[in-house]
Amino acid sequence: MYDQLQSVEDRYEELGELLSDPEVISDTKRFLALSKEEASIRDTVETYRRYKKVLESISDAEEMLGEKLDPEEAEMFKEELSNAKKEKEVLEDQIKILLLPKDPNDDKNIIMEIRGAAGGDEAALFAGDLFNMYQKYAEAQGWKTEVLDANVTGIGGYKEVIMMIQGDSVFSKLKYESGAHRVQRVPSTESQGRIHTSTATVVVLPEAEDVEIEIADKDLRVDIYHASGAGGQHVNKTASAVRLTHLPSGIVVAMQDERSQIKNREKAMKVLKARVYDYYAQAAQSEYDANRKSAVGTGDRSERIRTYNFPQNRVTDHRIGLTIQKLDQVLNGKLDEIIDALIMYDQTQKLEELNNGVI
Repeated sequence: MYDQLQSVEDRYEELGELLSDPEVISDTKRFLALSKEEASIRDTVETYRRYKKVLESISDAEEMLGEKLDPEEAEMFKEELSNAKKEKEVLEDQIKILLLPKDPNDDKNIIMEIRGAAGGDEAALFAGDLFNMYQKYAEAQGWKTEVLDANVTGIGGYKEVIMMIQGDSVFSKLKYESGAHRVQRVPSTESQGRIHTSTATVVVLPEAEDVEIEIADKDLRVDIYHASGAGGQHVNKTASAVRLTHLPSGIVVAMQDERSQIKNREKAMKVLKARVYDYYAQAAQSEYDANRKSAVGTGDRSERIRTYNFPQNRVTDHRIGLTIQKLDQVLNGKLDEIIDALIMYDQTQKLEELNNGVI
């Protein structure tokens, strides 16, 4: 482990020199790539450097305790040694987590798809609640959101809404949100005050970069048609709606929000690339999961992952057994407590697997 840490520190110092090189600075693409790499290992290097200082403190304290000291001095160095040893244990745990194999998608932007599922209009309304929740969370993180496509119901909910979220390490925080979300509440249309249960599904896809997924023209069917509104209402006299079909996988993406055919095609291609990339990644993951099942983040996307209970102001994440009485805050975008718990649980599981030789 220590050889690995030293090589990471060596690379960090090398990156510092490269990033001050005029040739690198003038090459924007390379400069951004190296800056991203430096940022990704900064925490590991800073923790390792602190760890080395703590080891020195332990060594110095032990050496001093070997000398002839008066009782007061001896007590001082004993306390210093005790504190340093405690910090050493904490830092070792932090380092193990920092050295865990990283998800290659963690730094990516995402495409999030939210759909009303079981429950009719109430499910569509709940899909709208989730959409607003994630938008507020993204805003709090300083991320940028863009709606790519939306199918709005007559009462204001969403049959489906697709948005892109761009920012720093978006996938690393939102990758655990894929799955079925269940709501328990009294719908506004319920005259007798009975609690109904409805569901909406969320899918989080890492944005696929061109270097990762290339869709050949022969594998793509493009259909152009007239956009239409709810109930088939004609909203565009020109053929601007685009439907893309990836023939090898059968994945279909249709986009009609924009009046421009070119813009609809660009949006549709972004979503298609993300879905195709995910399609092949999931196939590889399924093979991997035959030997190892991750606790969160890669499970069955039809699995119920969370319940939002309005009468009790309660949110329960079923994967980790977390229940908090802060539904109003969660729906207002305050997701940190849940997301941090999911990340911690996932890291703990991976640490156990690493110690057992599974990873």
